[in-house]
Amino acid sequence: MRWFEIALVALTLASGLIWLLDKLVLARRRADYRGLLDDGSEPWYVDYAKAFFPVLLAVLVLRSFIAEPFRIPSNSMMPTLLTGDFILVNKFSYGLRLPITNKKVVGIGEPQRGDVVVFRPPHHPDQDWIKRVMGLPGDRIGYRDNQVFVNGTPMVYEEIGPYQGRGNGSEMTGATELREQVGDRTHLVLERTGLPFRDPAEGEWTVPEGQYFVMGDNRDNSEDSRYWGTLPEQNLRGKAFLIWMNFDGGVDFSRVGERIR
Repeated sequence: MRWFEIALVALTLASGLIWLLDKLVLARRRADYRGLLDDGSEPWYVDYAKAFFPVLLAVLVLRSFIAEPFRIPSNSMMPTLLTGDFILVNKFSYGLRLPITNKKVVGIGEPQRGDVVVFRPPHHPDQDWIKRVMGLPGDRIGYRDNQVFVNGTPMVYEEIGPYQGRGNGSEMTGATELREQVGDRTHLVLERTGLPFRDPAEGEWTVPEGQYFVMGDNRDNSEDSRYWGTLPEQNLRGKAFLIWMNFDGGVDFSRVGERIR
């Protein structure tokens, strides 16, 4: 939603400039001419600027540098995230970035393997996507027979059983749900076994410096680094950490406060 970000920055700057201009120039002129040409009351645009500037500035700072809400639009991160989940993204986990340009101005941390990140994909720079970091700079990532390999070492899997989907995710009912271990962290993934064709996303990739290899947890239904390549660090938007609501044909608060692993 880059248009919203642009509009928010523009309105904040405009209201701030009007407020500052009034404080330094216009208010003095009104005081000088009070009783001569007018009653000295504030013009409507100054009144609106004073009222909205603090609110706009607070929203801009909050969503640009602290936390920003996002809505999950697809099934690519099932079963971790469902279509319609509203999540919060930590905007300072990987450094403070300027709004609109996303340029990092203060370095704080770097993504770790297993983090769920929001980013702007290189081939769709106006969209926000969400995937899981599986490969760090310098890693060699392999994907064969529904299994991820990191630097030649296969990830450890524990089968949970058939998955029961709901809402827009019901199409994944019957898929196999597994617990995947990445280092000392675990998360859930889905896979469909017995497909009558070879997965075209199989292969091996080396992650360049300053880039990351990202994958969806719904391994057979995710357009990720297996298809379009690695993710540049400058495209990162933040780290997803909390679910606060789901809306998929109806409001569901059962997932409120659920941490994203």
